[in-house]
Amino acid sequence: MTESQRPSGEYPMYPSYGNGDASYPPPPSYQPVQPVVTGPGTTVWPAPGAADAYSGGAGHGGDGLHGLAQPAPEPSAPRRRARRPVALLAAVAIAAAIVGGGTATVIGQLTDDGTSGTAAGSVIPGTTVSQSSKGTVSGVAAALSPTIVEIGATSTAGQSTGSGVVITSDGEIVTNNHVVAGATSIKVTLSTGKTYTAEVVGTDADKDLALIKLQGASGLKTATLGDSSKVAVGDQVVAIGSPEGLTGTVTSGIVSALDRDVTVAKDSDSGSSQGQGQGGQGGGQEWPFEFGGQQFNGDTGDSTTTYKAIQTDASLNPGNSGGALINMNGEIIGINSAMYSASSSSGSGSSSAGSVGLGFAIPVNTLKADLDALRAGNSS
Repeated sequence: MTESQRPSGEYPMYPSYGNGDASYPPPPSYQPVQPVVTGPGTTVWPAPGAADAYSGGAGHGGDGLHGLAQPAPEPSAPRRRARRPVALLAAVAIAAAIVGGGTATVIGQLTDDGTSGTAAGSVIPGTTVSQSSKGTVSGVAAALSPTIVEIGATSTAGQSTGSGVVITSDGEIVTNNHVVAGATSIKVTLSTGKTYTAEVVGTDADKDLALIKLQGASGLKTATLGDSSKVAVGDQVVAIGSPEGLTGTVTSGIVSALDRDVTVAKDSDSGSSQGQGQGGQGGGQEWPFEFGGQQFNGDTGDSTTTYKAIQTDASLNPGNSGGALINMNGEIIGINSAMYSASSSSGSGSSSAGSVGLGFAIPVNTLKADLDALRAGNSS
């Protein structure tokens, strides 16, 4: 047997645990790392120190985690308290946005008095069709009939009947120039049968438009002036007027064409009568007009004017002039001004007279563009 030559003290000896076995060296002492709490929801851990024998790695028999600084979990109560105010603030912000938007809308509605509505392309508010009746002829008739009046004009040439549209509650009424041109007195009958005396405020013979004002009127229902630039061929329309003195007559049809060049007489004594109407010395005659180089319903004379018109097959007859052509939302899109009557060209008796589905209306945007001048009392 060969003996090992080992110098004394080459391998250290460790004290026994009492059973003869040598023990492992004791782990180096270290102080547990304590977290520093600086405030609710915030915990700061100090950097590992030199006294921590296990920081950054594993010791004897270690697993690499013993002694590492572990982040402390945040207290649950502060986290819940932090979330609730955020959610509450978000809800308040959303509610404020909704209320603010609604308030802005209400303020806009309350401050919109319609004074800017005279520009072409905008809508001047007034009586409209109820939501449940929108899109029906009966709904349009019920809503708008109170805004359409019968006009009786007396002149040296006789008496004529036309129609008009109420646009202000104190009695401003739009009609055709040829209905009131040369009139010495004007009587207006509402749909209720009440009668007023009216005076001419302004006329525009070039556009065949006139504005009259009732004396002593107030609280009248007013029509909504729409936007004729949005009218399309095939749109359903309603016409309301006083043909042959039959106040409040309602007819319906469609828009047959747009931008028709219609020529009408400018002077009150031109053509066969003072205006479309019935009764009196000048009654029973249709207002003459030209279209496509041909004259209809009599001689237009030498003084004429031409305008772009909406063509409709809604029945129009003498007395409809100055009345309303209305879309299915209850908005005025045109002022009825001319129509073709078979009796004027055929020479037949009055039994064949009447509408044949060729009617024309002045676009409402033409009226709105001219309204300020009419109110100023301009006449042409």
